[in-house]
Amino acid sequence: MASRSERSKPLTGGMVLAMLLAFFGTVIGVNAYMMKMAISTLPGTEVDSPYSASLAYEKEIAAARAQDERRWQVEAHIERAAGGAAILQVNARDASGNPVSGLTFQGRLERPADKRADQDVALAEVGSGIYRGTAEAIAPGQWDLVLEGDSSGRRMFMSKNRVLLN
Repeated sequence: MASRSERSKPLTGGMVLAMLLAFFGTVIGVNAYMMKMAISTLPGTEVDSPYSASLAYEKEIAAARAQDERRWQVEAHIERAAGGAAILQVNARDASGNPVSGLTFQGRLERPADKRADQDVALAEVGSGIYRGTAEAIAPGQWDLVLEGDSSGRRMFMSKNRVLLN
C-alpha cells in the first residue's frame, strides 16, 4: 500500500503563488467594490462643502436672530392628494397677527437619509399671507420640510421641521 504522502501532489512554488494571488485578488476586489459603493451612495451628507458652510455660519446666526426678533407666526399644512402628490399650504402672519404678503416662499421636502429624493415646492401667494404649492409623487415616510421666505433677495424666514407623510 502506498502511503498518503505518495498519493497527494507536492506543494510547489507555483501553487503557493496561485493561492496568494487568489487571496489578495479577492481582498482587493472586495475593497474596490466597497469603495465604489461608499462613494456612489454619499448623498446622506448635509452640505457639499463643510468648509464653505463653516464660513457662512456667523451670517446664519445673525439671520436667525433677526428672524426671531420679527416674531412671525408661520404655519405649514401638508395634505396628501391622489397619486402621491403633496399639497403644501403656508400661512404667514407678523407679530401683531396681520398677514405677511409679498414674500417669495420656497418649500423643499428633503429625505433625511437620501438627498437624491429631495423635491422643491414652488409656493405661490393665493391669498393675503397664504402661499400654496404642490409636489408630485412624494413617497410616504419621514421628510424634512424646509421653508424659506425671501423679500427682495433677502431671506426673511427659514424653518426646518420633520414631518411624517402617509
